Amino acid sequence: MAADEATEQLIEIQALHQQAAVETMHAQDKADLHVKRTTKRKADPEDGQRAEEVVQTLRQAIEKYKDPRVALNKGFRPFLPNAPQPYYHYTKKLNRFKAPLTFDPAQPTSLLYRRTDSGFELIGAMYMASKDSSERELHALVPLSVAQWHAHVNVCIPPKGTTDWARFGVKGSIATEKDCKKAGGQFVPQLFGWMLPVFPFEDAPEKIWAQ
Repeated sequence: MAADEATEQLIEIQALHQQAAVETMHAQDKADLHVKRTTKRKADPEDGQRAEEVVQTLRQAIEKYKDPRVALNKGFRPFLPNAPQPYYHYTKKLNRFKAPLTFDPAQPTSLLYRRTDSGFELIGAMYMASKDSSERELHALVPLSVAQWHAHVNVCIPPKGTTDWARFGVKGSIATEKDCKKAGGQFVPQLFGWMLPVFPFEDAPEKIWAQ
């Protein structure tokens, strides 16, 4: 594959990832072919406190980024800032690199902003974890009785020049390797790692951990 083609494909995959992350937070269909979620657990006595500690740490850590210029100065970069989106991801490459290796509630992979008439409003952040993480390991990071991590799975990347998003991508009808190969696409069992959006400025747990 030529270098320019590889770059174009990477951009396509990143666009799919962005689309998936945004749409998952608004998804109503819990049986999505391309979204895998952790199983809701019965609460342990310490789960509420553990979750609240994550929220408090995150809220304090990202308060300074309410001004997007501060986020830019600290290395966060917006993804597709000119494309209409419900939420805009400002991602820091270093945090994304470290995410599969260690979990630091004060260092989310991405900041989440909503566009307003006056600019951008900080509403939350996104954590990532290794795609190889077990539910037990994810539960150790944030209790699964409170939050649900999600991953984007069974994705068929379209062949170059194809824009048939009804069949390909994170909302496409193709969800098996066999069908993807038949259509000339590239099958990806899981796009990137596990993801968890958190909205620490909300006033109720169901909103803070909204999916």
